[in-house]
Amino acid sequence: MRYCYFGLLLLFASCQSPKAIFDIIQKEKSAPATVSFDNQSIKALSYFWDFGDGHTSEELNPTHKYILSGKYLVTLNAINNGKSVSLKKEIIIEPPHHCMVEIQTTEGNMTAILYDDTPLHRDNFLKLVEEGFYNGILFHRVIKGFMAQTGDPESKTAHSGKELGGGGPAYKIKAEIKDTLVHVKGALAAARMSDQVNPKKESSGSQFYIVQGKPATIEQLENYELQKNIKYSTKDRETLIQHGGAPQLDMEYTVFGQVIKGLDIIDAIAGQPTDKRDRPLQDVKIVSIKIIK
Repeated sequence: MRYCYFGLLLLFASCQSPKAIFDIIQKEKSAPATVSFDNQSIKALSYFWDFGDGHTSEELNPTHKYILSGKYLVTLNAINNGKSVSLKKEIIIEPPHHCMVEIQTTEGNMTAILYDDTPLHRDNFLKLVEEGFYNGILFHRVIKGFMAQTGDPESKTAHSGKELGGGGPAYKIKAEIKDTLVHVKGALAAARMSDQVNPKKESSGSQFYIVQGKPATIEQLENYELQKNIKYSTKDRETLIQHGGAPQLDMEYTVFGQVIKGLDIIDAIAGQPTDKRDRPLQDVKIVSIKIIK
């Protein structure tokens, strides 16, 4: 009788349907937004999440990053012995307040703002991103404590040891150098030819660099202010002293953006061993760049 009793219990348990229950924990309202999901389902042995943007997960309590704004229908399927019950909830991700991009690299991802004060560089960069121009391009010149440069299309198929840095579209961009946009850590700035052949400081059509830099001293910044006839804001001064930058480049190159998430990825890229031409011995690539809308 005891055997039959347990058998009935197992049969009864297998007949019970799971129930899907979850809450959305959304601390960031605008894209890019990282959202957490609190799974409170009962009588379920496994789960399948559909985040509504083409991505899925089988984790118990997943976290998901939405790159684009919009309305998304999140579905949780709670599963037990072949029985599946779903719950759907809508989530709204608002558009960002600034023009932003997600730079996905083999070392990790960075989120960057593109400045409206440099519209020529902003629009050219967005055009190239939409064309997929940067997908697969290498960081071909990396100097620890200074910067990481990329944007040469010839690097996509470059064999090990090949000299790079001369490729790009057959046009330049008029300089948009602003004394309010400076080379703090994480700054995106356009590469260019030297003053000898480029006295107007026009930018490369595609090549740019991301600043890592070194912490500056108060004395250094005061000297640069005198040399360059600029005045650093309190915020920029604190950033350059505490986190670093390359103020020696200010007023020489167009700064058109700033990394706001993923500064540690710059350190990872800049820390790569390099050859005598400053090319990383192991390729570091831009996987893709996505516009955050």
